[in-house]
Amino acid sequence: MATEGGKSFARRDRLLEIEAKVRTWWDEKDVFRAEPGESPPAPGEKFFGNFPFPYMNGFLHLGHAFSLTKLEFAAAYHRLRGANVLLPFAFHCTGMPIKASADKLAREIQLFGNPPVFPDEVEEPSNPKEESQEANEGAPDKFKGKKSKAAAKSGGQMFQWEIMRSFGLSDSEIARFQNPYEWLKFFPPLAVEDLKVFGLGCDWRRSFVTTDMNPFFDSFVRWQMRKLRAMGKIVKDVRYTIYSPLDGQPCADHDRATGEGVQPQEYTVIKMEVMKPFPPKLGPLEGRRVFLAAATLRPETMYGQTNAWVLPDGKYGAFEINETDVFILTERAALNLAYQNFSKVPQKPTCLVELTGYDLIGLPLKSPLAFNEPIYALPMLTILTDKGTGIVTSVPSDAPDDYMALHDLKAKPALRGKYGVKDEWVLPFEIVPIINIPELGDRAAEKVCIDLKIKSQNDKEKLAEAKKLTYLRGFTEGTMLAGEFAGNKVNEVKPLIRTKLIETGQAIMYSEPEKKVMSRSGDECVVALTDQWYITYGEPEWKKLAEECLSNMSLYSDETRHGFEHTLGWLNQWACSRSFGLGTQIPWDEEFLVESLSDSTIYMAYYTVAHILQNGDMYGSLTNAVKPAQMTDEVWDFLFCGGPYPKSSDIPSSIINKMKQEFEYWYPFDLRVSGKDLIQNHLTFSIYNHTAIMSKQHWPRGFRCNGHIMLNSEKMSKSTGNFRTLRQAIEEFSADATRFSLADAGDGVDDANFVFETANAAILRLTKEIAWMEEVLAAESSLRTGPPSTYADRVFENEINIAVKMTEQNYKDYMFREALKTGFYDLQAARDEYRFSCGSAGMNHDLVWRFMDVQTRLIAPICPHYAEYVWQELLKKEGFVVKAGWPTADSPDPTLKKANKYLQDSIVLMRKLLQKQILGSKKANKKGAPVTSLTEDKLKGLIYVNEQFDGWQAECLRILQSKFDNNINAFAPDGEILEALQNSSVGQSTNFKQTQKLCMPFLRFKKDEAIKLGVHALDLKLPFGEIDVLQENLNLIKRQLGLEEVEVLSATDPDARAKAGPLASLLNQNPPAPGNPTAIFLTR
Repeated sequence: MATEGGKSFARRDRLLEIEAKVRTWWDEKDVFRAEPGESPPAPGEKFFGNFPFPYMNGFLHLGHAFSLTKLEFAAAYHRLRGANVLLPFAFHCTGMPIKASADKLAREIQLFGNPPVFPDEVEEPSNPKEESQEANEGAPDKFKGKKSKAAAKSGGQMFQWEIMRSFGLSDSEIARFQNPYEWLKFFPPLAVEDLKVFGLGCDWRRSFVTTDMNPFFDSFVRWQMRKLRAMGKIVKDVRYTIYSPLDGQPCADHDRATGEGVQPQEYTVIKMEVMKPFPPKLGPLEGRRVFLAAATLRPETMYGQTNAWVLPDGKYGAFEINETDVFILTERAALNLAYQNFSKVPQKPTCLVELTGYDLIGLPLKSPLAFNEPIYALPMLTILTDKGTGIVTSVPSDAPDDYMALHDLKAKPALRGKYGVKDEWVLPFEIVPIINIPELGDRAAEKVCIDLKIKSQNDKEKLAEAKKLTYLRGFTEGTMLAGEFAGNKVNEVKPLIRTKLIETGQAIMYSEPEKKVMSRSGDECVVALTDQWYITYGEPEWKKLAEECLSNMSLYSDETRHGFEHTLGWLNQWACSRSFGLGTQIPWDEEFLVESLSDSTIYMAYYTVAHILQNGDMYGSLTNAVKPAQMTDEVWDFLFCGGPYPKSSDIPSSIINKMKQEFEYWYPFDLRVSGKDLIQNHLTFSIYNHTAIMSKQHWPRGFRCNGHIMLNSEKMSKSTGNFRTLRQAIEEFSADATRFSLADAGDGVDDANFVFETANAAILRLTKEIAWMEEVLAAESSLRTGPPSTYADRVFENEINIAVKMTEQNYKDYMFREALKTGFYDLQAARDEYRFSCGSAGMNHDLVWRFMDVQTRLIAPICPHYAEYVWQELLKKEGFVVKAGWPTADSPDPTLKKANKYLQDSIVLMRKLLQKQILGSKKANKKGAPVTSLTEDKLKGLIYVNEQFDGWQAECLRILQSKFDNNINAFAPDGEILEALQNSSVGQSTNFKQTQKLCMPFLRFKKDEAIKLGVHALDLKLPFGEIDVLQENLNLIKRQLGLEEVEVLSATDPDARAKAGPLASLLNQNPPAPGNPTAIFLTR
């Protein structure tokens, strides 16, 4: 809850009331409506920002809101400073998830009724005879026993009906969501409601949903696909693709429950022929050619095979590949192969014999390229059956795992005995040198294992390190010693050896997902060889254009730029068609749909004309001056590609020209904000498509990527309950407190943290600030009039100027957490210090008003409802704060800033010294010492100041000044500094040895200070008069210390030092220095 322990929600509710009132003001004047100017915008005159449209199979959550605020705060800043701002928002419905959920709902209704009655208890086992009878008599689709809900859930997921209930739908409403298009009618309007309550500064006229439900957007996507195809950017090809067997189609990133970004991993499968006679277990395979199918990434090492490896407890099968050939491998690998045209029955692996690894140990094998024949299948305990085929070739010369496993079998007779391994299968086989690697030699695996002192095949960490040392160097630096390519570099001949193995029928190509991928339908994906439509990302000339575009974009972090460069390095053809789900049909092949990452690459351009085409209806279903059929390719080309005016079009020229003007004014977009996970697909696709379809002046200008958001330092997760929808967060904290906490959560590409306590603190801060302003305005006549004149006035005015300048820079850099700090936290701290510093004289009227004006504007992008309320209701200003203009400010005075820091730091130090002296007197009194207990009213303070370094200290500083390089913020070597000291007047003095003991720590201290603060730390005096500052603020010092009598004295004045009386020795123990006055407290 927003507050705990039975406390009132009044403050939160006050903010909610204010937000509701402010929204009506905005709605009445249509504040966020965006219209283009009559002439092209000058630099900085307009700002067009956008956000990847969220998928509409549920409510928006704080993860969406976090990324969105990066755009919202940026747009609000630009709007505030006077730019013409366009922030549109749309809703993505293309792809599988909605259709999969609708189908799941239909299955539940079919199985459990409407409304469904889910089994929720576990029954005791019933009588087997009764069960048998019921099974024969009952309908086949009836459940005979109850299951727990947990048992009934698939993959840990809730029933879809229960999920729909969690959305607030009644049982009578849910059934209609079997129709996927009902989802499109239900969730987007709710998202609009939530975002309006959130305060999003959006031009809602331009909103739309994707898929053919919106005929205008459908036309736009069809045009885009036809254009790409005409340019040769879409081709039909047979390629390896991540594929969902259940859905019967490729499974792209946004179709996946897990495994986003995972690509096919390509292997070479070596056909290791089982030599006859077959053992009895393989009897059913007589008359066939039987192979252990070993997947390898290193076909060039096959010359050095000494054996094959199998997992003793592993489950294998003999799978029918064609009429003659049988492969022994895992079922998972067989399923992948079946989708790659290596199965007698396409897409259905046929297992002729089920086997375990024990059945395979000792099989004699004839393996391609191996110098040894036969070699034998032997046990290895570390094989993973969820990678490759479960069969592994053994090359102990270059593979550390193979070397250690073979070493273990040779050295441990008991291990051989345990698995029934005969000596002749192991002992005769020695390392076959096949590759020479500089420094590692021709037995690299053996050398590295010995060097790392690896004891056995179970030493996983060291073996992983050994592989790092050998594999990459073997490929990049190795030279072949064996086979027909001896003498050639490994990296040159590897593809040649692989090709030869495949062409001669000794191996096949095989691919599988590089990591586990689960589709949203709940099945594990495979890699399939599919004949379908691909976009030719990675094509060299197109890639050059994408790289050129990227090089001119603002990306706001090096990590983001590296992410794009990496993606451009590996991205290749992308399957752009699907046969299942929602979306736009491929125009020339209508049995397929455009997949969800391919209809969302240049839609930002559609925002510029959506309101004209759709007349404010997100579905494009209203009667309008333009019909979808009128939006021909010629019209789209004219609007977005600089094509000729479409003379054949019957759309009124005024409308066509208006759409053209909108696009030319707003494009290119200035900023697109997104989670960093979209770099590897959507955002890079967007760059590619813009460079293909649009002219350079319309290419994207900037992407800003962020990390994910955690809640209270834990991963946001529905399953753990650590989750908030946007609606829930607003109800719990208010919109502005939610926005405040999102701004405070973090700005980088690392994961950020939304802290509930920060949101609660924001509720308190914002409402208390309103109360303070109301109080000040009610007593306005008591404020001090006239121009700012006191030291405190000057300091506060300077702090306001600093806040304006620094916050402006933070907003420009899209560093919103810093903007919150400089524009709110720091400014409030300066106000609180000013109130205290003014004392009985009171605050200056004009400065207080300026503070309220400036703070309201600076916080407006983050807390716009609060700011608007203060602006209009309290400050009685004209217009809207969201468009009020950035506050003007004089240049900050850094010297005044330093002087005030000096003053405040000095007061803190004096207070500590005073308390120490008072407490010391009390402790002494308790011990029976004959002293009087001290209190502030019995004391007076003497503040001794030394405004300039002199003597040996001055000489040390002059030496450091001469030895400091300001460009690199570093000093010359210590030896050079010491030599300069020895050659100086200080070094030549007779008592240098004694002075040196003082010089060395002083030099170290000042060096560290200069590196931290800059060269000014080496100045002989401060840039302001210390005595003047302290003297001007004597009343403040007295108030802060609680003393009636305080004097500021020069430490170089003998008469002043004499005033310290018997405590003068303290001035020697703790001598004052520039920036460090010494306070002494005497009895009056």
